[in-house]
Amino acid sequence: MTPLYARTYTEAASNKRGGPRGAPPYLAHQSPTKTKTVVSTIIGPDQSHRLMWEMSLGELLDAAAAQNPDKPFVEISGRQITYHQFVQAALRTAGMFQELGIGKGDRVCLLLPNCPEVLYCWFGLSLIGAIAVPINTAYKKNETATILNDADAEALVAHESFLSVAAEAAELAPNVRLKIQVGGDGAPEPGWTSLENTMAQTKQLSSRPDVSPQDISMLVYTSGTTGSPKGVQITHQMYVAAGQGFAHWTQATQDDRFFTCLPYFHANAQYYSTMGTLAVGATLTVVDRFSASRFWDQVRDSQATIVNFIGMMLPVLAKQPESPTDRQHRVRLLYGSPAFSPELLETLEQRFGVDIIVGFGMTETCYGTIEGIRQPRRPGSSGLPRQHPDPHFVNQIRIVDGTAKPAPPNTVGEITIKNPAVTPGYWRNEEQTRLALRDGWLYTGDLGWLDDDGFLYFVDRKKDIIRRRGENISSQEVEDVMKRHPKVLDCAMIAVPSELGEDEIKAYVIPRPGSVLNPEELVYWCAENLANFKVPRYIEMRDELPRTPSLRVRKDLLRQERDNLTQGCFDREKAGIRLR
Repeated sequence: MTPLYARTYTEAASNKRGGPRGAPPYLAHQSPTKTKTVVSTIIGPDQSHRLMWEMSLGELLDAAAAQNPDKPFVEISGRQITYHQFVQAALRTAGMFQELGIGKGDRVCLLLPNCPEVLYCWFGLSLIGAIAVPINTAYKKNETATILNDADAEALVAHESFLSVAAEAAELAPNVRLKIQVGGDGAPEPGWTSLENTMAQTKQLSSRPDVSPQDISMLVYTSGTTGSPKGVQITHQMYVAAGQGFAHWTQATQDDRFFTCLPYFHANAQYYSTMGTLAVGATLTVVDRFSASRFWDQVRDSQATIVNFIGMMLPVLAKQPESPTDRQHRVRLLYGSPAFSPELLETLEQRFGVDIIVGFGMTETCYGTIEGIRQPRRPGSSGLPRQHPDPHFVNQIRIVDGTAKPAPPNTVGEITIKNPAVTPGYWRNEEQTRLALRDGWLYTGDLGWLDDDGFLYFVDRKKDIIRRRGENISSQEVEDVMKRHPKVLDCAMIAVPSELGEDEIKAYVIPRPGSVLNPEELVYWCAENLANFKVPRYIEMRDELPRTPSLRVRKDLLRQERDNLTQGCFDREKAGIRLR
């Protein structure tokens, strides 16, 4: 394997987006007008007849390791693992699974934190054509059993810290014949096999079976915000294309250092951080979870240059106390979603001395839209359709109306996507696959619109649109306004029944720690920034909200908490507040 695609970027030292801003610390020694040239070389197949993204995970890993075998690939759980060491561990893990009778197409569930073993298992299984199935580590017995049974898993690999839940769930999943324990000082619980002991006695995989780029590498179960989780089938070439694309969008080189605090049971850490690192032969630092108070210290210690964020992370970081160390880091770029307000993003860019770009993507395909680095922002937009460095890869986004016909620009409808890195479907779920995949297009279930230049503007999930007084209201729009209140840490809006028919708006609000927040303040704040019909009637203060693995709020659970969702909370009409 040899690098196929190289591109030279000219990087401005002034770190500007349409106006003056201070240079980040790692460029502070340079003149504001001086530029530096960096070369991004993205790995692809060495055969000219193959498309760039048509590779298996094993092929990409081998190519990355061949470039610089002694370079650190990943730093995780206090361990630094070189590319050569990682390949050897993946081969040994593959050999272990093969000796235990796991073969091509078999599913192996992983109940693991962010640790080396989750990566060894993912890549080791991929080398023999088997399928990894990560499970949310917050799941309880029944939730875990649901995944085990739906995936029809042959084996379960569980960390010792989750062994109680894993054992109880396995009792409810008769298809699980192998239970493999990670950790425990080599002394597994009865009925479990020690991964460490077994690997120590196992030879490396000597002969690799044929693995096609179109084979399934992993099932990632969706968050289930609209019902039971669905297993998204992710192929080898989807992962390869994701890594190549992410390296392209972030202008990454082998000198970059990626950082993630997101869990491996979520596609973000897989698609972007891990595969982006491999695609250019860079280095990745992984920590176990997001902590607002520790985030910048962890980033600083890792010497990271590219960092991913999702959901509430950015607003929470924005509300941390300012510090003299805010710019003492090497980060040049933060990437994440959703499309926060330009004011918030520009404030954070100034404060931390970084560039921030946002995008729109999903587990079913990471090829949604993205902003360009230092390109002028369009308020509310998540950018243009993402493109692969190889022009043969074509990504299209369109908006369709209720009859599935293309809608004209500036018209709200369902977002649909078409490209070579779309999932082939949901695991053993023909009905949902048929609804999502039609005529080669992925129907996302999200509402949005495209402007005349093709920039995408996300509106809301189809099921989260609120209908009030004859008007359609985006829950996200109201949430964005309320999140800007200085005393609000996070919030979520849902529709609740109205005595007049249609809906009323209910807000669930988490106050910022140490603040005293009255519902009346929020009503008047919203009234100053929104049309009166968009102002929530009901407000319920909370310490926390139920969340998906990607930190999105589980609105389906909020809707199911009790029969009458309007009791026991603030009601602005009963409080006598009249809006004019």
